Amino acid sequence: MASRSGDFFEWAKEAAAMTDRLTLMQYLLLALFIGLGVRFWSLQVVRHEQYLRAAENNRIRLIPIPAPRGAILDRHGRVIVDNRPTLSIILNREELRARGRKPHELVEDLIAQGLALDRESVRQRLEAMATQPAYYPVVLKENATPQDVAWVRARQIEYPELDIMEQPQRQYPHGTLLAHVLGYVGEITREQLARPEFRDYRPGDIIGRAGVELVYDRWLRGRDGYRRVIVDSTGHEVGEIERVDPIPGHNIKLTIDLDLQRAAEEQLGGRRGAIVALNPQNGEILALASHPTFDPSLFAQRINTPEGRAEYRALLADPERPLYNRAIQGIYPTGSTWKIFVAAAALEEGLITPEHSTLPCGRGLQVGNRFVRCLGSHGMPDLHRAIVVSCDGYFYRLGLRLGIDRMEAWVKRFGLGQRTGIDLPDEVAGFVPSRALKAKFNPRDPRWRDFDTVIASIGQGSVAISPLQLVRAIGGIAVGGVFHTPHVFKEAVGPGGTVYTADRPLIVPLQKRTVEALRSAMWGVVNEGGGTGAAARVEGLDVSGKTGTAQVVAKERAGGAAHLKDHAWFVSFAPRDDPQIAVVVLIENVGFGGRFSAPVARVIYETYKEKYVRASEVAAIVPPASEKREGAPMASPSPVVLEATRRRLPLEVSNRR
Repeated sequence: MASRSGDFFEWAKEAAAMTDRLTLMQYLLLALFIGLGVRFWSLQVVRHEQYLRAAENNRIRLIPIPAPRGAILDRHGRVIVDNRPTLSIILNREELRARGRKPHELVEDLIAQGLALDRESVRQRLEAMATQPAYYPVVLKENATPQDVAWVRARQIEYPELDIMEQPQRQYPHGTLLAHVLGYVGEITREQLARPEFRDYRPGDIIGRAGVELVYDRWLRGRDGYRRVIVDSTGHEVGEIERVDPIPGHNIKLTIDLDLQRAAEEQLGGRRGAIVALNPQNGEILALASHPTFDPSLFAQRINTPEGRAEYRALLADPERPLYNRAIQGIYPTGSTWKIFVAAAALEEGLITPEHSTLPCGRGLQVGNRFVRCLGSHGMPDLHRAIVVSCDGYFYRLGLRLGIDRMEAWVKRFGLGQRTGIDLPDEVAGFVPSRALKAKFNPRDPRWRDFDTVIASIGQGSVAISPLQLVRAIGGIAVGGVFHTPHVFKEAVGPGGTVYTADRPLIVPLQKRTVEALRSAMWGVVNEGGGTGAAARVEGLDVSGKTGTAQVVAKERAGGAAHLKDHAWFVSFAPRDDPQIAVVVLIENVGFGGRFSAPVARVIYETYKEKYVRASEVAAIVPPASEKREGAPMASPSPVVLEATRRRLPLEVSNRR
């Protein structure tokens, strides 16, 4: 009995302990459920909006749709520059942040895993995008290869922050043709982004960096679009919420004729120099060539690769300076082409007339203790014959009659030593001879002397102007004293487009007999016996011109060095009585202008004649003023004097034709 009683108490004791444990467990479970309820309430009610936004951001992605730049066309609508579709690898920074990874660590991981990325360009882009909203992606690599795309697609689960985006890329199908006019594009720089005019741009945007691409960037550049899409946890797109299509840029039509441009560049060949052809009636540039040249595709397609950067460094280091636009940035002594301006000034000043203009050649002129030679013995030529045979002795004497002060005043009225206002960047003004210029650059002998006037009269000494200035001035005289603003822009095509309205001509009312006398003399240079420009003659076109041979240094100092040989000039217009085209050819360090540059001009004129001349009449390139044009109206001409810049004087040189 006692044993049974003990067992009962033992059992009761254990039951009580079990009850206590169950009760404790119930309280613990209750506390746990209360805690879970509070947490659930916090997540679902208190912080509902916060987590809803986070969830939306995790599943909605913004994908930009880059706008294609407008195409660039020649005057006949032929494509010179357009775009090609390419694929780019992009990094979604929001996705990367959600995964807790740092961009630079990811890049190193991707490279280690075999994705071909350029560290330097990626680093620069990541730094530039650091201040931008996280929903803007970063382009890790443009122009991705099929192998790159396959690599990304195969690892989409491992790297959901990577994606492939279609992107238009600038394409220059004609290679180096017209490079100095077209310029090139590139990514906007951090310095540009800091400037107010670029406030609407973002890091990575492609903008014009030189030439037409730069000057008319606001017309060529379109407006980007975007897509808002839903993606799953692996980054795959599962739906589209919103789409805003991009607005392409305007197509730009240039004044350039592609056939004339090609002829000009082919004629330069491997020689350093420049050729400009323009319409003197309105300033339209028909061709503008400079050699050596470069391939604009380097900057659009390869500059962010090690090979592309090496190619760019080679361009910068090249002593031939291929990025240098000799047509508007090169300044040179003009040689005997300058005689046309001296003759025009003397005629306008009444120092000579077309009927009474005889002066001796004298095989040269004694100036103080120096005898300055003429290369020929021309007797007593009049102005016409002196220009035809390029008599230096005649112009020594005429220049002394005119004097340096009147010479300076007249050549400046013709726009020389000043920027022309062409719609291309970095034009150089050059300089013309003057007392002040000599005093500034030659302080040891600042006094202007007769010898200085004599050599200035034939385009040597302190004369240094660009090929564009020369052809504009000759063309302006040929059409009677209206010097139009040279330009390469013709119109922006499409809704809201415009035509060229920036012509601000210099107007110099020349006497009719002055214009006729100079036209006749320049016609004789090409078409009369003994003329120095006979190699430019084109049957049925009445080409009129002037040769020039400009010494770089005196012959005795040149010593036969190729880089010190004379520059060859030929400047011209056609037809004689109604000029519709003016052409200048400069070839550096080759010799006589009549031998080397005049034949080049002939090819340009032959190309022009084949295209624009019918029944021996030159077809005007532009419609007459009375003909209506579409687009914005042209601004009425008003005279303007353009700013001059200062440049180092070349070595004083002696006379050549």
